[in-house]
Formats: sequence, structure tokens, C-alpha cells
Amino acid sequence: MKKNIAVIFGDGIGPEVTQQSINVLNTIAKTFNHEFEYSYNLMGADAIDKTGDPLPDETITACLNSDGVLFGAIGHPKYDNDPTAKVRPEQGLLKLRKALQLYANIRPVTTYPSLQHLSPLKSKNIEGVDFIIFRELTGGIYFGKKELNADKSQALDECIYSESEIERVSHLAFQYAMQRRKKLTLVDKANVLETSRLWRRVVQDLADQYREVAVDYMFVDNAAMQIILNPKQFDVILTENMFGDIISDEASVIAGSLGLLPSASIGNGAALFEPIHGSYPQAAGKDIANPLGSVLSAAMLLDHFGLTAEATLIREAVDWTLKHNFVTKDIDPVNYYSTSTIGELLCEYIANKVPGQVHETNMELRKSTII
Repeated sequence: MKKNIAVIFGDGIGPEVTQQSINVLNTIAKTFNHEFEYSYNLMGADAIDKTGDPLPDETITACLNSDGVLFGAIGHPKYDNDPTAKVRPEQGLLKLRKALQLYANIRPVTTYPSLQHLSPLKSKNIEGVDFIIFRELTGGIYFGKKELNADKSQALDECIYSESEIERVSHLAFQYAMQRRKKLTLVDKANVLETSRLWRRVVQDLADQYREVAVDYMFVDNAAMQIILNPKQFDVILTENMFGDIISDEASVIAGSLGLLPSASIGNGAALFEPIHGSYPQAAGKDIANPLGSVLSAAMLLDHFGLTAEATLIREAVDWTLKHNFVTKDIDPVNYYSTSTIGELLCEYIANKVPGQVHETNMELRKSTII
């Protein structure tokens, strides 16, 4: 199989973690006789610094012409800490979502037995957690009209949703639920917000088309609490843009590290795959960032291509590294391995099916020298 992949390294640790995903994909291509061609493109603070634009037209064109987009992260303190900045890295990501018509963000939340001690939640509450958050991605308050009055004492952020916007992401969430445990939870604030009442009506109407799926409804404040108290109750969570942004980051603590979770953004054009963590500029260039969220996003990219065996092998390799404590600094701040070493181990597992017997002495030589 031949596929064209648009790569956006972005800012901070984006280039480091994404490079490991490319290395893994290249190993997959060699092992399974595929051909992946890459185009490298600018977005975020890096693009602003080089072109003045957080999303150059060339990047949009490359993404539209690709079979999928592999993305790192965006953001930089010089923009985050300047409320007067007119041009921001995040504007590029919002614009790209619109250009590619990426209306659904999919974030799987799973746990790893070897890392349960890292979660702030009790092990008995997170063992076996496996749910997916479907977040609507191109509507709501993030894309509504924004106003600031003349003396800057009053601001407006408008939240608008249409039936069609809600229907398309809801259909997708129902379809995933049919393939899983056949349970869907709509998270909203229908006791207060008119947009949430529209969401609830549309989902109730669609439920007749998916009678095998049990549907329940939960206010977002209760959902935020239930994700901590009893995350095992969830299978597929469906919600609007801002609520999804917040609760998916909240759910990331279940796994024990923000660096472990992947995501996919899909719609009418090329799909985009990225780890859910931010740019983490403090770690940039130090070879200490966790590449697993990016690598698992690359596995989701392969799923999107229909290469399920290849995606499964990547996930198996990730499990292998975690079980043998080959982890980065965010997971073990004392006995940790570098970003590039984790990437090398994943590639070796994929290419050679590394046996269960691990030579610890050899691994010690490959540890990060940054202590």
C-alpha cells in the first residue's frame, strides 16, 4: 500500500515525538511492504516565526492532498503569556480543522496495569477502564462570534450549533458504540443551555436508528465527577466542543500520564492524528518527552488506512515497553529512558519481535544521560 502523509511537527516537543512516530511508521512500511511518503509543513508558533502566519496556505494544500495528517503540538509561552497578541499558534489549528472539515475528535482512554500506580485514582477504580470520547470539533463557542466592547470591559463568546452539525458527529459516535459495548452517554448542560437542549433532542431522535445502543444523558458537571469516581461505567461519551476539550483532558489522568493518550480528528477530508498533550516547551530539545501518545496516534492513522494488523503490532510494542519499564521521565523521574531510545525499542520490537528475555545491561547503556 502507498500512502501520502502530511507531517506537521509544530512547536515544543512536537518535532521530537513526531519523529519517533515517523520512525515507527517507516519500520511498519519495511516490515509489511508498504510505502509511506511524507511532506513536511509549518503550523503554530514555528510558522508564525518563519512566515507570520500560524497556518500558511501551503500547509492547507498539502494536508488536503494527503491521505492523512500526522501532527505534533502547537503553542509557545511568548504567545500564551501575551493576552494582546493578535496572531496565535492555536488559530492555525482551528483554521486547519475548518479547512479539512474535521468535525469529530476521537480520544480513546485506556489504562495499563503496569502504570496504575501513577494514576491519582485508586487502582480498583481504574482497572479495565476503556472508553472513547467523541468531541464535536468545528462548532460551538470556539467558533462563534467574539466581541469586545470599546473600553474592553465586556466580552462576548457566542455558542451556536445546528442540527446537521450535531447529527454527523452523533451518527459516528453511535456507529462506534455499535462496535463496542453498545452504550452511549451524551454529556451536556441541558438544564441551563439551549444548545444543550438541541443536542439532547437530536440524539434522542437518532437513537431510534440505533436501538441496540443504550443511551443515557449526563450533565457535564456530574460527568466530570463520574469520570473520577467510576470511569468504568462509560463506553462512548458524546459531547460538544468545549465540554469535550475539558473532560478529555480530565480523563487523561486515569492513564497516569498525559503523554500516553492519542487522538484522531476525522471529517469530510483527510483525517488528522495527534497526541493530546501540549507542546511542553520546557522539555523541548532535551530528548525526555514521552513519544507514546504520538506513536499511538500513528497507530490510529494506520487503522484509518485499514491496516489493522499493523496498528495492532504498534500497540503491542507500546505494551511491551511499558511492561518492561522502558519509560520516559514523566512516568519514572529516576529510572527513565530518552525519547529516542523508546522510539528505537519500539522499532526493534516491530522489526524483530524482541523476545521476552530482556538484557538489562544493554538497556542501561541506552538510558538518557539527562538526570
